[in-house]
Order: sequence, then C-alpha cells, then structure tokens
Amino acid sequence: MITEKELLAKIPTGLFINGTWRAAAGEKTLDVYDPATGEVLLAIADASVADGAAAMDAAAAAQASWAATPARARGEILRRAFDLLQERREEFALLMTLEMGKPLAEANGEVTYGGEFLRWFSEEAARLSGRYGVNPEGTGTMTVSLHPVGPSFLITPWNFPLAMATRKIAPALAAGCTVVLKPAALTPLTSLYFAQLLADAGLPAGVVNVVTTSSSSAVSGPIISDSRLRKLSFTGSTGVGQSLITQSAENVLRTSMELGGNAPFIVFEDADLDAAVEGALAAKFRNIGQACTAANRFIVHESVVAEFTERIVERVRAMKIGRGTEEGVTIGPLIDDRAVAKATELVNDAVERGATLHIGGAALEGPGSYFSPAVLSDVRPGSDILREEIFGPVLAIVSFSTEEEGVALANDTEYGLVSYVFTQSAARGQRMIGALETGMMGLNVGVISNAAAPFGGVKQSGIGREGGAEGIHEYLYTKYTMAPLG
Repeated sequence: MITEKELLAKIPTGLFINGTWRAAAGEKTLDVYDPATGEVLLAIADASVADGAAAMDAAAAAQASWAATPARARGEILRRAFDLLQERREEFALLMTLEMGKPLAEANGEVTYGGEFLRWFSEEAARLSGRYGVNPEGTGTMTVSLHPVGPSFLITPWNFPLAMATRKIAPALAAGCTVVLKPAALTPLTSLYFAQLLADAGLPAGVVNVVTTSSSSAVSGPIISDSRLRKLSFTGSTGVGQSLITQSAENVLRTSMELGGNAPFIVFEDADLDAAVEGALAAKFRNIGQACTAANRFIVHESVVAEFTERIVERVRAMKIGRGTEEGVTIGPLIDDRAVAKATELVNDAVERGATLHIGGAALEGPGSYFSPAVLSDVRPGSDILREEIFGPVLAIVSFSTEEEGVALANDTEYGLVSYVFTQSAARGQRMIGALETGMMGLNVGVISNAAAPFGGVKQSGIGREGGAEGIHEYLYTKYTMAPLG
C-alpha cells in the first residue's frame, strides 16, 4: 500500500494547460490542507486571470480537431481512462481522504462511482444519432443532427473531488467538447491527479485544461464572458449558481446548474423500519452529511416516530469518529471550521426553539475540524435547520399525521433536488412520484446516484441533468437541415 508521503510526491502541483504542467503567473501558490489535522498537504499553483485566459485559449484552439475526432476514438480514450483509474484506485481513494476527510471506505466508493461516468460515456459517445425523413408535404427531406456545443467551462465543488470532475468531463469529451475545469480550492489535488491520468490515457493537448485558484470569481469571470465559450456547468450553492446564470446571460451560454438541496426523507406508518433506518443512515451520514443529496428533513409518521428516533440514536452512538485513514472510522472531519460553526449554529437554533437533542451536536477539540454527529427530534416549524442545507452530520426529525401533511411538509422548500420515501404501499409510492416536487426520488432506498441515471433537480436546485442518456445532450446542440426531395 502506498504511503501518504509517496502519494503526495506523485501529485502535480502546477496548472494543466495545453497538455503541459506550468507554474501560475508570478509563481503564486495556494496551500491545500488536511481537514483531519489542519496541516498543509501541498502548495499548488494559484492561477491568475492571465492563466485562466491561457486555459481558454488552449480549449478553443483544440475544439475543432477534437470535435472532428471519431466518436469511437473519443470513447476509447475515456475507456482507457476508466481502466487506468481502476489500476490507481488505491491512490485516488487515499488522496480524497487526505484532502477532503471522508473515510477511506467511502473514498473507495467514490472511485467506483466516479469511474462509472468514464465507462458510461465511453459507450454513449458512439451511440449518438439524429433522424431523417420526408416532410409531411412531400416536398423535401428533413435531417436532424447533433453537434458538440463547443468549449465548456466546468466548475466543481469540494465534496466529491473525483466524481464531480468525471460527471462533467466525461460527457463533454464524449460529445466532442473541449473543457476548462476549475476545481474547488479546498480539494483540488484529485482533479490535478485526474488530469495527469487523462494525459496518460492519450487525451490530446488542450482538450482538458485545469486551473486551480484561490480567486474563483476573478478567474472565472473573464472565461465566462469570453465569446468563444459555449457551455457553463456548475455544481455548488444556489446563491453562486444564480450569479453564474446572470453572468452567462451575456453570451447566452448553455448552462447546467446542480445547486442546493433540502431533501425530505418521509417515513410512512407502513414503512419497513429496518429498511428505513438503514436508508436514513445512508442518506444522512454518507460523506459526513456533506452531500447535496443528503437527507435534510426526516418527516416521520407519528405512529412510528418514537421507535425510529430510538433506533437512529442507537446507531449514531456506535459511530466511530476519527481521521478517515483509520480503520473502522465512519465519521471523518468536516471540510473546515466554517462548516463546524454552521452545523453548531443550526443545532443550537433548533434546540432554542424547542427541539430535543438526543446525541452529539457539538464541535470536538482539534486538531482537525470535527463535529459530533447529532440527532434532533420534535424540530419546530421556523427552525433554520428546516430551511437551510445542513451539509453536516445532523439528523433532524419532525412528525406528521396524514399523507397530505407529510407531502406538504416535504414540498415546503424552495429546493427540489431529491426526496426519499419509505412505504410498503405500491400505490402510495406511485402517488409520491407525482406529488413530491423533486427531480429525483428514492423509493425505499437511501442512495440513488448512478452514472446511468439523470441527476438533477427542479425549482432552485438547478437546471439540466448529469449522467444517463440525458447527460451527453447537455453538451450537444440540435441542427435541422431541409433539402429538396429527389
């Protein structure tokens, strides 16, 4: 097994532009920290506006040749990248644990999940097709064809450093688009190592460019306003997404926005409680609660809420907190002290309004940004924890009495990313598909993400879809051609 020191020695620390690694203008660097210890892992290049422009130049210059590359050839490069990722999975898993804090077992799961986007879109690249036919009047032929939209700017968050990169890069490359990737400053190392993997898989220079920066808006602004850019994809907070949508309007960019969530987890009176508890733990505590798909509001029928709460508290009490590299750890550190402060504030606000705190809910002494996983019940209406995305290991429970009340509580949010429903009634499950205002739903399951499925939300949770057959179409435009018959 590779050591931490050996792994970090292999990670590129420059900007990846036009197929080469280079220092940032002015040799500026930024430090990347281990949230479990607070220590610096590596100092990497901190891109300037000029560096961002160079990355955009490279993507624009490579666009025509990459779009002309046969679909099968593009797919084979993605497939080689998938194979290389499997060979290096131990290294990528450890790297994510070091820079993000998630337990090593979960990091391994992310390697599997992230890799599936490479495999899926390697297969989708050659499956694209249009249509041909004679117009209804019989005077001409109609051809509908699909074409790459062009250079794309991809902005990824810190919580899933590999999967968020592959989920955006893979469909873009499969469609024939070149990209500039800007990973989050908190967890950029995985993206840098992945760029090297793509180069090793044979990706031509300029097709993927990676700029890491501590000045996100300053570097991103000129790229978004560049007339050569045709696509913007962002995963992150709704507030930032709204700002990016406004900026993208200048050049009428195609946009994909995977934004905030406030997922309801509904447990009906007829639910299999064993399955509901397992689903709740997966939906809440995966990635230490730092996921847009994390269940935020547990809406539990009054007839089973006491037993559900008791079982959850018992399971949470058994969780092991520690550095993700330690054996048996299920709860690692939060990403930074700001995340700890936010979780603390949400718990305190709920308790002050009358909620019962059963376990946890406090910052732990360092080093590292640790927070003890918490369970709250009887959370009162108006509590901040019911309105804001928690992004931490805090499980908040409210009760309901009728199906209509449960649905109303679930839909009482501006967000609409994902919902979870536990019921043994097939008819009720079908009703929930139509009743819940979310882009995705887990029916008797607590984990729903899959590379073959369209990921995305409604309302203020976003625009567009990633993954599935739908994902590649976010990077394609449709052209209709009329020709005379005969």
